[in-house]
Amino acid sequence: MKTKRADTEGGPYAGSAGTGGVDAVRTRRGGPVCPPETLAQIADLELVARIIVEGLVSGLHRSPFHGYSAEFSQYRHYRPGDDLKYVDWKLVARTDRLYTKQFRETTNMAAALVLDASASMAFPVARRRVAEADLVRSAGPKAADRVLSKFRYAVIAAAALAHLISGQGDAIGLLAGERFLPPRTGRQHLRRLLATLGALEPHDAWHGGEMVRRAAEHMSRRGLLLVLSDFYDAEDRTLAELRRAARMGHEVVLFQILSLDELELPYRRDLEFTDLETGRRLAINAGLARREYKDAIAAFLERWRNRAAAEGFQYSLIVTDTPPDRALRNFLLSRTR
Repeated sequence: MKTKRADTEGGPYAGSAGTGGVDAVRTRRGGPVCPPETLAQIADLELVARIIVEGLVSGLHRSPFHGYSAEFSQYRHYRPGDDLKYVDWKLVARTDRLYTKQFRETTNMAAALVLDASASMAFPVARRRVAEADLVRSAGPKAADRVLSKFRYAVIAAAALAHLISGQGDAIGLLAGERFLPPRTGRQHLRRLLATLGALEPHDAWHGGEMVRRAAEHMSRRGLLLVLSDFYDAEDRTLAELRRAARMGHEVVLFQILSLDELELPYRRDLEFTDLETGRRLAINAGLARREYKDAIAAFLERWRNRAAAEGFQYSLIVTDTPPDRALRNFLLSRTR
């Protein structure tokens, strides 16, 4: 069963509203910086990124992205107080003497965001009309959460990652659809990247393998490749290019972004689903199809988890009802352990 689908009552993602309610987005001790439904109402992507990053860095004792800017230079004798992680234990075994590796600072880290801007990422589809939006709000928080599409969630996560990486002085780039910004440093570049992210609209299909290949080849040195997608399309081709990027020396990080509805298929009656990319329609009884569908989606996710583990990629499954700061904090903390 094809999993890319749209609620036939909805329209395309309508974008976000104004920037009111600043108090609502302040950090709460022990809780998320900002719930997804509130973030969906903030149009200023730079503000959203700053809100999330300010909450993230408060709990991190060191940068989760360091380690790319040093090259091996020479050995020297171990001195009391030296960090044991730099001891060359193979050399110790051969010489019975302690030596530590010395490194030379070179260039800053280069990172590239590869964002899936295909039509399948527009799910769940937000209702445009005010009356319908009021119905969503009156239905409670769970209904309101659905206004935040996978694509908007991915844009917010990408913006926060770009803000964090750029803020530590490293280069960040973007490849999404036909838009490409090479990795660069500086405040002006970050603002341009965030503006580009904010102007994107999901459409057509995603050629994941081609996008990963382009991003990897445009990075002039070893770097960090951050891929945000639902990973529905061309799994084998995408995996092959991810593997190739790793062989080129890049670290590969995968964010698989799905909605809760895609995981649970919460519908119970006869429905017609429309593929957001091809327009193909499928009429089913959702209640009868649920078990087979959930088995298929579980197998799909397990396939990507196992592939990532086998290739040494860092993998995060993110559901769009999870506050972005919480999802990113879990990812960052896993890099600092």
